[in-house]
Amino acid sequence: MTFIPRVTLALLLSSMAGIALAADNPLSVHVLNLESGLPSPEVRVTLEQLQPAGWQSLNEAFTNQAGRIPALFPADKSLQRGTYRVTFKTGDWFAMHQEQTFFPEVPVIFDVDGEVDHYHIPLLLSPYGYSTYRGN
Repeated sequence: MTFIPRVTLALLLSSMAGIALAADNPLSVHVLNLESGLPSPEVRVTLEQLQPAGWQSLNEAFTNQAGRIPALFPADKSLQRGTYRVTFKTGDWFAMHQEQTFFPEVPVIFDVDGEVDHYHIPLLLSPYGYSTYRGN
């Protein structure tokens, strides 16, 4: 019989629940710190959709210990074609870690074309640079 410590079991079950939730959610993000090579937990991320009157707020969440938000899109809405903006509040995160940054926030504007069921936006972050791409 294999013994699994309670903390490990709790983390495993929490991860499995997150994966189940994310499987139905069309949008996820991931933030990695390029300086340390580690995930960036507690980064505030906002999601907006471009409407004729301007940007409409849809959701806000914080990255988990793995630097991820597996389900950023609101559960009570369906993802429509259009233009969206995910904004990573990087200045707040760097300030929390007593570091300076040149970029107080990183807005990523992208088009949902309906070609795929899930959109993933990774952010590779350092104090004076960043990179992002369409993930899967």
